[in-house]
Amino acid sequence: MSSAISPKKTLTMVLFLVLVWGINWPLTKMALPHTPPVLFSGIRTLIGGMILLPIALRRSGALRWKQNAGAYLLVALLNVIGYYGLQTVGIGYLPAGLFSTLVFLQPILLGIFSRIWLGEELNRLKVAGLILGFAGVAVISLGGLEGHLSPFGIGLALLSALCWALGTIYMKKQGARLDSVWTVTMQLLIGGAALLLLGSGTEHWRDIEWNTEFILILLFISIFVIAGGWMIYFLLIEAGEVSTVGAYTFLIPVLSNLFSIVLLGESATITLLIGLLMIAGSIMFVNRRKPPASKLAALPNRSKH
Repeated sequence: MSSAISPKKTLTMVLFLVLVWGINWPLTKMALPHTPPVLFSGIRTLIGGMILLPIALRRSGALRWKQNAGAYLLVALLNVIGYYGLQTVGIGYLPAGLFSTLVFLQPILLGIFSRIWLGEELNRLKVAGLILGFAGVAVISLGGLEGHLSPFGIGLALLSALCWALGTIYMKKQGARLDSVWTVTMQLLIGGAALLLLGSGTEHWRDIEWNTEFILILLFISIFVIAGGWMIYFLLIEAGEVSTVGAYTFLIPVLSNLFSIVLLGESATITLLIGLLMIAGSIMFVNRRKPPASKLAALPNRSKH
């Protein structure tokens, strides 16, 4: 299932995605004092899947469980168990800024993998844009480089980025035979259930504080960040170039820092402004289009007549 999306709608979807995924980081920080991390990851992803399930059931024929069960299990392993599970554990070993920087190596990996496996163009401007975007994220996160840097935490952050990139590439490559709604729904249901089982064996449900703040954060993340965010992300991946969509994710840690200033009282720095400008340049480079070859070829042809 693949369809074109108008530029205006694409922009609206991208803005929604980076906003909700940007605010997710400080909201998660606010929620973690009230809940064990793995159980929290399992609960929010499972709820997200249950929210999408009624929508998916309207197109029950597109599930094709027997043919696609392996694909559903793989995207659940990569995008939920790997991506969310590894980052939830790993963030306890590194400063949040550094961990976020390493996770957002994902657009770089996405650009490289899309060239290798999908045949998407990766010209010099895109390469420069991807590198500039990652450098911008790194600049923003310089203030978090305090304390001992755990090799284990660095490894988990890099594995989290790798899982996310591989999951996105696999979904794009299998897009012709997979229904986006069912794929997102099943990855959340399967991945959420697996994380809950893991959390139940390693953590305690009684440690969850079901107060108003935690419940509101849980519902917001489940509805908008998990269900809405993943659905829009894959619709964008389906409709456009993977590396171009991936470049917009560089905005997420920028917004995360801005929301953290407002919600958590963290201080603004000059590195935030510098990083924001670098990321803006990154998006401009990655999305800049060369003139079509037909138009370039037409210029000398006219001079012959």
